[in-house]
Amino acid sequence: MVWRKEHLDLILVPSGLSIMLGYHLFLLYRCLRCPQTTVIGYENHYRLAWVERMLQTETPNRNIPLSVISSTITASTSLASISLALSSLIGAWFASSSNDILTSPFIYGDTRPTIISAKYISLLICFVLAFASFVQCVRCLVHSNFLISMPNSDVPVKYVQREVILGGVFWCLGLRAIYFAITLLLWIFGPIPMFVSSITMVMMMHFLDTNSTPLHQFQPACLL
Repeated sequence: MVWRKEHLDLILVPSGLSIMLGYHLFLLYRCLRCPQTTVIGYENHYRLAWVERMLQTETPNRNIPLSVISSTITASTSLASISLALSSLIGAWFASSSNDILTSPFIYGDTRPTIISAKYISLLICFVLAFASFVQCVRCLVHSNFLISMPNSDVPVKYVQREVILGGVFWCLGLRAIYFAITLLLWIFGPIPMFVSSITMVMMMHFLDTNSTPLHQFQPACLL
């Protein structure tokens, strides 16, 4: 069998995606089994305590938590808009481009039309998933906003905590979809940049996802 540069895409692209997928499965295991070692578990621990403390205040004095949640909603809306705009841009480029750039002889890899289409479609899927995740993040946070601002409410704390945590989960999923999109974007320039970026991205995410700060154990508080 004669080696051809097209074979690189069959080896490096699945390998790069497998590395990133394997890392996220490992991260999911850590979040479920030992969340205190991850930044996600670290942030969720303080979110739960924050919701509990904020709900102890009277409804007219809950401007601080509402403003914090509103800021997160604004950020999620902005990222959702950016993801949707990039999805539309990629779709328009895919429909109208002559693909001269992607068939350049400087790209060491498979430049057949089917592979070029796969590059566009994979990028489009990532940005659509990011858009959907950020929209769901906004939905959860808006609902938590309603629960927090409800006057004379006897809504259990765990209901609000659930919505805030779910919002954080969807926020994280949206960011991860963008991370995958960045890696797949480099696939346009060939499988080698894509594979190198996958390894670099995993190393960077492992550093950012690891928590070494001990969790503060808050004293239980009685709700008013």
